[in-house]
Amino acid sequence: MPDKEKRTKKTITLGSGLLYIDEFNGTIPENADIESEEKLLGYIQGGAEVGYTPENYTAEDDLGYVKKTILTKEEASLKSGVMTWNAETLKKLVSTGRVTEDKVKGIRKIKIGGTNNQDGKSYVIHFVHKDKIDGDVRVTIVGKNQAGFTLAFAKDKETVIDAEFKAEPCDEEGTLIIYQEEILKTA
Repeated sequence: MPDKEKRTKKTITLGSGLLYIDEFNGTIPENADIESEEKLLGYIQGGAEVGYTPENYTAEDDLGYVKKTILTKEEASLKSGVMTWNAETLKKLVSTGRVTEDKVKGIRKIKIGGTNNQDGKSYVIHFVHKDKIDGDVRVTIVGKNQAGFTLAFAKDKETVIDAEFKAEPCDEEGTLIIYQEEILKTA
């Protein structure tokens, strides 16, 4: 039997995945470097959603004989609900967060707010969808959470933080989204 490509135009992608985060230092890390337990943002609920929105300008004559359209702006984002979190997670979701720990009292505290406390950090946000049959999918952006967050404590529902990371260019080409899919061949 000839080799068959794992991920084709007929592949159906089902399921969620894992969301990793690391401070952006100017280069995108290798998959093996970011896909570690200490860089896991938290387990997610509701999956992840990657969005891309182009904005175009069209020049057209009054009679509709000639028309030219150019891309003028792009936006990309990655949204996900973070179900397991702590103060260290929150610090990566706000630019004004300051975390301290008192080991004697056993207290970790985060202070949030004060525009003069902005840390200016951007993060590599890396989503991994594992699929043993059709091959893994990875989506990576560089950005910051710009949606803020709400902590809802209800008696019958887990507290999930809805994060929305707005993408920033991550290289000299202006790349906003890096999508990777495995195309391994099987016998």
